[in-house]
Amino acid sequence: MINKFSSETQKEIDGIIKKIKTWKDLFNINQEFYYDGWSISLKEKNVYPRCIIIFKSYESNQFSIRSFDIYLRNYQKEEYHEIYSVEKIKNHHDLIKELKDVIYGKDLGNQVLQIYNKTFSE
Repeated sequence: MINKFSSETQKEIDGIIKKIKTWKDLFNINQEFYYDGWSISLKEKNVYPRCIIIFKSYESNQFSIRSFDIYLRNYQKEEYHEIYSVEKIKNHHDLIKELKDVIYGKDLGNQVLQIYNKTFSE
């Protein structure tokens, strides 16, 4: 099992962060390590932010992306509502392609389509 201290893990994370630095004016970018994997989070710098999380387990060679709307409860506590997820992304090229699609609104388009279908199917 590869861990967070391995040079391969650090090179992989640094490579991804280097590719997504082009969006640093739109997002706060953070990385975190967990017992079972690592993540890179991108939190939008606007009034109605969303958060996009890239996660990779140490035991897997696949990535996942999740997108969340962020709400304030009673103007104090942030709450997250998942709006989109994609699993089993196999390589860096596909990861960056999917990430670009999410950043440019793929997740929001899917959310609008779900609301539309729910409203008019009843």
